Amino acid sequence: MPKKRFHQARYSKPQSTAPASLSISSGGGGGAAGAGSGRGSRRNSQHDDTSTNRGVNELLADLRRTGLGGGGGGAIQRAVEIPPTLPPVLRNILQLPEPPALRPRRPDRRRTHAGPPPPRSWISGADRAAELRKLQQFGRPEDREHRPLPGVYAPEEGSLIDAVLRRFAFDWAFQREYCQYCLFDLPKHLRAALVTYLGVWNPEGVRVEDIQAILLPPDDEEDDDQGRLSPSSANEYFSHLDLTGSVGRSLKLRELGRFLFPARLLHSTGTEMKESWDAPEDISAVTVPRPLLPNLTHLALGIRPDCAQSVSWRQLLAFVAHCPTLTHLSLAFWPEPSLTPNAKLASFITPYGRTVQYSGTGPYSHSLDNDWSEAIVVLRRLSKTLYGLEYLDLTGCGDWYSTLWSTVGREAVDWVGDWGKISTLLLYPGYRLSEDAGAAERAKYWEIAQNAERVERHIAAKRAGRGRFITVETAKRSEFG
Repeated sequence: MPKKRFHQARYSKPQSTAPASLSISSGGGGGAAGAGSGRGSRRNSQHDDTSTNRGVNELLADLRRTGLGGGGGGAIQRAVEIPPTLPPVLRNILQLPEPPALRPRRPDRRRTHAGPPPPRSWISGADRAAELRKLQQFGRPEDREHRPLPGVYAPEEGSLIDAVLRRFAFDWAFQREYCQYCLFDLPKHLRAALVTYLGVWNPEGVRVEDIQAILLPPDDEEDDDQGRLSPSSANEYFSHLDLTGSVGRSLKLRELGRFLFPARLLHSTGTEMKESWDAPEDISAVTVPRPLLPNLTHLALGIRPDCAQSVSWRQLLAFVAHCPTLTHLSLAFWPEPSLTPNAKLASFITPYGRTVQYSGTGPYSHSLDNDWSEAIVVLRRLSKTLYGLEYLDLTGCGDWYSTLWSTVGREAVDWVGDWGKISTLLLYPGYRLSEDAGAAERAKYWEIAQNAERVERHIAAKRAGRGRFITVETAKRSEFG
């Protein structure tokens, strides 16, 4: 019996899965759709079961394949068609067009501090460049030795008050007009610190008008009805005044003396004239104003080294005559004491034909004759006026430290009587010794330090237990290794 043969198809068509768009039946299917509704429902159920069993990678591969074929994958296709970048040399050789510019990155929105970002005017480079130009014209404050007087309020460097006062000093022309009604009401320690910052950080220095804006209330008729205290009473606790860097540059001691210590004012009480010149004067007609700073005890009058020719010891003696209550004084970088500093080369001929030097100090008085007589006389006049000094700063005055121990005849600086209360004396050279300094500069630097130590020994020997213990601060070799 012959065997039955089963003919199988040589090639079998693989079973393909219809896309999701074809499995969804439309509204107008017709009779064929109705006839095959059973098969369609079974196929859809089989497709759903198959899709749930497939992995995520297979589904993503189907989406990429369908997207590249349609219009939804245009962005991906454009991204694929972008040619790789080449070096400029190869691109020029192959004459290829320039690649498209990359899109700018989003700015970093992270903030280190809470709150909105600062205005652009605060952080712009133009303002910082202007500040640097001002510092270059005025000189960097850290390059100069400025030691504040003891007890003076000094904000911590980098603090908010330090930044605000420094900005006030830079923009003082605007702040003085904008804040004119608020400056007088500031606490006394902030007003004193503002004067100090104006002298150190303001390229124009401190003027009498600036001190007036800080120490006096604004001119306003409404203030009279508010019962505000007089300027002298309001500044009764104002005891520190630091004018370092302004004297001899933007401020003269004569103008400052007229402002702080006004002269007597005479008011006429009637139009009738006195019967006699020796008639008693009416007390109500004479008004003696109080000084603006009645309790001034700390005064800093340090100058810049290039302004030594602009200060006058004669004006200094006239100024300190109004404030004998000073206990702390700074005369840093002042020139040698002399009442006629511009007449060292001047001379006149007497009727007897003898040539006499006009000034008390000649061109060779210190170098050849070792004559410090005029300087000693000036310092003695200063000591008799300021007999209550306890602190004296003579930084940068190393050229005339010899005056402090010299004796001409019977004249010498009185460290036992008039200046017997001085317990701290600053005699620093006034500048820093650089590492590449020459031998001559180093010798001069340490000579000033040795003279300061000699002054300390001289004062200690003169007092010999009859006065206060003296401490002379100067540069030490241990500080330079």
